[in-house]
Amino acid sequence: MNKTELSKTLKDLKDNSKERNFVQSVELIVNLKDIDFKKVEQHVDFFTDLPNERGRKVTVCAFVGPELLEEAKKTCDKTIMVDEFDKLAKDKKAVKQLATDYDYFIAQANIMAQVAQKFGAILGRKGKMPNPKAGCVVPPKTNLQPLVDRLQKMVRITAKTQPVIQSKVGSMAMDEEKIINNTISLYDSITHHLPMEDKNIKNAYLKLTMSKPVKIK
Repeated sequence: MNKTELSKTLKDLKDNSKERNFVQSVELIVNLKDIDFKKVEQHVDFFTDLPNERGRKVTVCAFVGPELLEEAKKTCDKTIMVDEFDKLAKDKKAVKQLATDYDYFIAQANIMAQVAQKFGAILGRKGKMPNPKAGCVVPPKTNLQPLVDRLQKMVRITAKTQPVIQSKVGSMAMDEEKIINNTISLYDSITHHLPMEDKNIKNAYLKLTMSKPVKIK
């Protein structure tokens, strides 16, 4: 995968896509081969940081105790105190909406068990539980701004049942160079997390939100 071919692919997408009344996302699709998903060790599940943001602000919700309350209010899009858990957990519709509205969830480490008990069933199904691998389970006293900034460029990649990976790498409002750099970075990360690296990749495509995929040569 190189910058010249990606630039040609993006041009093809622009030339052959209808004008939309919203800014379309640019997505990378990677089709896999020769992976046995019956073997847990061949499942793909990792977080990676891209060089650039992906064209839309990533929203962050924090579950905190009193120790992190003021810090979370300054840095996160929504803050939920531990003493609000019981009331919120009874409203499953509200929790489902929460899981839809926010991209990442942060939890204060010493109340993580309560987060799991109250919200795990819904957030877990959405893949939104605060994840220590992403740095989203934090000490009671911590500066959250570096984490929130990092989450703006972080993506989670999974393939556990189907041999395909699809992830947003940018938007049509971004500079082409940033989209290309994000795409190459993500493709390389996927390759390095596969059992046989590039031998497990069948092909790759770029697509817009409302377009057909275009193969990357």
